[in-house]
Amino acid sequence: MKSLFFRWYLSVMKFLAGLIPTKKNAAVILNGAGRSGSNGYIFYKYLQKNYPNLDVTLVEPWPSSHLPFSTWKRIGAAKYIFTTHQPFKIKSSQIDIEFWHGIPLKRMGLMANNTLRKDNQRNERLWYTSADVVSSSSDLYESLMSACIAISTDKYRKLGFPRLDALKQPVISKEDFLQDLFKSSDPQAQIGIYMPTFRYELEDKSIMKKIEDGNFFAFEDFEVEKLNNALKEKHQYLIVKLHPYEMKMFKNFDSQFSNIAFMNNDYLFDNNYDLYELLGLTDFLLTDFSSIYFDYLHLDKPILFVTNFLKQYEKTRGLLIGPYAEIAPGKCINSQTELIAALEKMDSAEMRAKRQYWLKLSDSLPEDENCRRVCEFLKLDQVK
Repeated sequence: MKSLFFRWYLSVMKFLAGLIPTKKNAAVILNGAGRSGSNGYIFYKYLQKNYPNLDVTLVEPWPSSHLPFSTWKRIGAAKYIFTTHQPFKIKSSQIDIEFWHGIPLKRMGLMANNTLRKDNQRNERLWYTSADVVSSSSDLYESLMSACIAISTDKYRKLGFPRLDALKQPVISKEDFLQDLFKSSDPQAQIGIYMPTFRYELEDKSIMKKIEDGNFFAFEDFEVEKLNNALKEKHQYLIVKLHPYEMKMFKNFDSQFSNIAFMNNDYLFDNNYDLYELLGLTDFLLTDFSSIYFDYLHLDKPILFVTNFLKQYEKTRGLLIGPYAEIAPGKCINSQTELIAALEKMDSAEMRAKRQYWLKLSDSLPEDENCRRVCEFLKLDQVK
């Protein structure tokens, strides 16, 4: 019922906003990616700084049934619409540039084990009719996306992803970052970040119960005091950045431990940061099946893969590439005991070579120029 109502709401708003005359210098960014590696938000900041000739509006969260009509009017007036999830536009004369929000590692759409055919067909039509340009990083990316959403090849342009421009340009110092999250000053500090994917879709109440009780890894042998002590001995600090749904249900949100801290969206929004503007300050990544792993390859730093629910994930949703141990350029760990052992020596020449191999496959473009490439392709400097 909620989905039906929202589709009706969108239809009404699109009709009304479609009556608004288009402005050639107006652009709207529909940001559905929050602040955790948002192509939309980072591109918005770039346009604000470098293109004063454009009238740019950032809309977030998107989609939403709580937008004022003044915002819908700006969407209706925009010549350019930049999206981070499904493509969207109101008039055929508008240009939708689809950034998406990650290189897919998990199956989705047509390829997923847990989607409905009618939904996939509706999405396929939406991409065909509304996406004018799909920004790409490589042939691999295009193959994975088209397998999932059936995007036609003529829509792709190798322009890159704005979020990657921020990885090597942190907006604060490592010292300030450590102080902000850990209230600590440590010149030997190694900062790690744990970013798991959306585990709720595994439909396993026992996993959610572990997370709710503070076991953010959902390990069978989880002992937070022991983990904190192990981190402290090695001057390692762990940031836990859970999926927003998991963070809402997490009881022990404020960590009482010296070397473990939780990051929520409030910290990012309050400071006008995107996570990727801070990610370059970290020294290692822990993830499971999140596409952040492909982006982190640009930093050429160690990655550890938490795979305690690999079999469940492969069965429930599925992965696009496998076997997983072969594509993961880092140690796969299934328990806290294995994690603590892996923290002793996270990197090796073999893993560095593996990271470079997957980086070249997933991103064939020069670094740090993605925002500029998009703007030059659209000739935004000529817009008046």
